Amino acid sequence: MKKTKTNALVIGVAGGSGSGKTTVVNLICNHFGQQNILRIEHDSYYRDLKYMPFADRLQQNFDHPASLETELLIRHLKALLKGYPVQIPQYNFAEHLRKNTHLEVQPTPVIIIDGILIFSEFELRELMDVKIFVDTDDDIRLLRRIQRDINERKRDLDSILLQYETYVRPMHLKFVEPSKRYSDIIIPHGGKNEVAQDMLISMIQRQLDLF
Repeated sequence: MKKTKTNALVIGVAGGSGSGKTTVVNLICNHFGQQNILRIEHDSYYRDLKYMPFADRLQQNFDHPASLETELLIRHLKALLKGYPVQIPQYNFAEHLRKNTHLEVQPTPVIIIDGILIFSEFELRELMDVKIFVDTDDDIRLLRRIQRDINERKRDLDSILLQYETYVRPMHLKFVEPSKRYSDIIIPHGGKNEVAQDMLISMIQRQLDLF
């Protein structure tokens, strides 16, 4: 691998499923320019369940930290901070399998790590310069999750609600909500809080000026 010099600002964006993290991440990317920012989704690192029958995959708890290969994400982030490109796995959410293809990415001045569980992992958290938690009411998050899973992940309503009651809500209360205490910034009302967005952009710019 070809090594280049880098001195990146690492931003973590966490929050419950459907909280509006994507809106906040898009705001940052659009403001500072896609060419300057690399976005890495924690969801890309779901463990490959190809050894399981499909029916068994559907029963897995995808909202528990153990469902994600966070150790690989940590290795990739450390490599990027040293100036090396990495190959990010790609995930098929309909089949719960990793795809055979990878996405090769290069180091950038800003790296955004996006995911509901990123603050619950100490080693990953320690690599972040700025930690943002997007906070949104539970009912709004559920509605957004239903819409996303139907439109993007081709799932039916019954399976979405069953997963929410069995895994999503309990894991949110156990892992996601408690991790909010590690954040530097909490954005209430999701991605529609313009005052918080303006403060966030100014803070990131100040941090970038230090690099």
